[in-house]
Amino acid sequence: MRNPQYDAGMEVRRQVLGDDHVARAEAAKTPLDAPFQQLITETAWGTVWASDAISRRERSMLTLALLAATGNFDEIPMHIRATANTGATPQDIAEVFQHVAIYAGVPRANRALKLAKETLADMATGDSDDTTQTD
Repeated sequence: MRNPQYDAGMEVRRQVLGDDHVARAEAAKTPLDAPFQQLITETAWGTVWASDAISRRERSMLTLALLAATGNFDEIPMHIRATANTGATPQDIAEVFQHVAIYAGVPRANRALKLAKETLADMATGDSDDTTQTD
């Protein structure tokens, strides 16, 4: 069932999220979510994130903005951690969530900033465990 797009997606996924994260996600994979994992690896990582049309820094910032704007807060810490690999800075993150406040609402931006602060603090102390995320 694997194809070159899957392999490219897995490579990008490891580069962005880190080997440890992907290893945990792969170890947690079951027959129930295996098709979903293949789908996101091929499409999100092998198509969207693999594109060189924009930088990974820009893609990271867009992802954070979209997650916050749509209220998908569970994914934000994982993507905050990924900024260590994409080049998006804490200042970039702050700018992203200011944009969210104006265009999607202050409560969503406020929640996203809270998660960003917690995650960045954990990263600064070396506690970047993200075992709850499997994508």
